Amino acid sequence: MEYKKAELKQYLECGKAVNTHGVAGMLKMENRCDAPEVLAKLKTMYIKRGEEYVPMKVARASVQKNMVLVKFDGVDTFEDAIKYKNEIFYAARGDFRLRRGDFFIADIIGLPVYEGEREVGTLTDVLAPAGQQVYVIKKPDGKTFMVPCVPEFIKEVSFGEERDAGIYVSLIEGMEE
Repeated sequence: MEYKKAELKQYLECGKAVNTHGVAGMLKMENRCDAPEVLAKLKTMYIKRGEEYVPMKVARASVQKNMVLVKFDGVDTFEDAIKYKNEIFYAARGDFRLRRGDFFIADIIGLPVYEGEREVGTLTDVLAPAGQQVYVIKKPDGKTFMVPCVPEFIKEVSFGEERDAGIYVSLIEGMEE
């Protein structure tokens, strides 16, 4: 049997250059990974130019508070670095090691959400108030509701290997309201 597969992107957002740092071409980056240390360990990041992802070799990187200071090969002056301010940087999917059952949030955004066989909506966002993830689901009528990301409600996330790609949930009465 053929199942609907999820579309997994080869490149994932990993950071955003929010400013320069010093005069030697360093960039101050906002982290978009699980932790700043994950971003700081990357050896190559990519910038998007049209539909192409252009590699940039990381010369060195370090964590400073919740930000990451990055120096790229060939970016040696303040003038070189300022060109990248507000640029989104990407990492190749293969540069990350995931444990079995883990996945990237970018891979589940846009997946259909099912309760049994009934499609209840589409996952549009993942919030993390107070450290606990909450899935934001948009119903066909345009309204949204939230589901805590705990095993009692989120039963399975499928990418299309053993059943159609989607998020399979068990909701309680009133949760969709």
